[in-house]
Amino acid sequence: MARKVVLMTLGTRGDVQPYLALGQGLKHAGFDVTLATDANFANDARNHGLEFAPVRADFRAIVESPEGRAALTGDPRAILRLVRHTVLPMTHDLLEDFRMAADGAAAIIYHPKAIAAPHLAEATGIPTWAGFFLPMLSPTRDFPIPILTSRSLGGLGNRLSYRFLDISTLFLAGIVNRWRRESLGLMHRMPRGFERQLPVLYGFSRHVIPPPADWGEQVHVTGYWFLDEPPGWQPPDELARFLAAGPPPVYVGFGSMSSRDPAETARTVFEAVRLAGCRAIVSEGWGGLSAGHVPDDVLAIQDVPHSWLFRQVAAVVHHGGAGTTAAAIRAGKPSIVCPFVADQPFWGHQVHKLGIGPKPIRQRRLRAGNLAGAIERAVNDKEMQSRALELGEKVAAEDGVARAVEIFSRLWHS
Repeated sequence: MARKVVLMTLGTRGDVQPYLALGQGLKHAGFDVTLATDANFANDARNHGLEFAPVRADFRAIVESPEGRAALTGDPRAILRLVRHTVLPMTHDLLEDFRMAADGAAAIIYHPKAIAAPHLAEATGIPTWAGFFLPMLSPTRDFPIPILTSRSLGGLGNRLSYRFLDISTLFLAGIVNRWRRESLGLMHRMPRGFERQLPVLYGFSRHVIPPPADWGEQVHVTGYWFLDEPPGWQPPDELARFLAAGPPPVYVGFGSMSSRDPAETARTVFEAVRLAGCRAIVSEGWGGLSAGHVPDDVLAIQDVPHSWLFRQVAAVVHHGGAGTTAAAIRAGKPSIVCPFVADQPFWGHQVHKLGIGPKPIRQRRLRAGNLAGAIERAVNDKEMQSRALELGEKVAAEDGVARAVEIFSRLWHS
């Protein structure tokens, strides 16, 4: 029996890394696994024992471009310009690349940005699962679609808000429908409700987002899909010395997000650290911070596994990406979330609601004073630290990858 599973994902590291973890779990369970995503992650896939299928989309270049930086401010006009001049021109190539990656697949698990996957499922009948880290694919009365707002719209309003996902993809409809006809031989539009019928694997913890009672039996919350540091991994000497030289520092990093003025953002962070009277480790990421001159009580780093690093710090200042939020939670550390766009405000709201972090600070309102105040609270609030530690222990006890593989295997063979 064919056992080739194709994992399709697209975006920043936060969109890809959980799929690396899931791919490893599937491989250990005896499946042949191919990761289809952009070429920036080819070495990551191969280093984790996965086959790789390249997709033509350089999200790092997009995020770091002037158009990408402007779009990350949330300006609707900037977002529309990015869509018109960057997203639309590459959409056909993406669809074709995912179609070729699916050749010979016995099953597909896909991130919602891999928009070809449900159409391929319709055309080929290949068993297909959505796999995501944000609860936005399954309408519920409990909360609105997370990329739209964090405030409840009432039961009916919350459930209706999930139609926003359909509306937000209308700008791609012309390209997608033409591709359906020409490459897949399908009718003009996907049958209504087809994608909603596909099973969903949610890679987050039920302790962080309790599954709503009105989710159907095809929706499965597995726990987070963590990718830990390699066995025997050791920190760079400079980092080890810095950690040993004083009390636990605060971590500051905005991941794959890119601010309009990274140097100014770094100066704001350095001043906040000075006002809070603490030490800090600053991760430069994909351009969210540009360290330049670094104060003595701050260490600038590049890539260090969050699974190791967050256990060493007092609190985590971050952008609210799903993966970074999850890593901070599992480490049992308070989070100060400074969101840019998309699902990041949702995670900031969730962290605050759970009592494991101060009220989030939107990037456009980020100042040295308010960031310093949030850091001081996260470091000194004993109740917040206790709640973070307790939740971290619950999340660490889960094995989301193993659970996802078990559910996938059971449903595939049923």
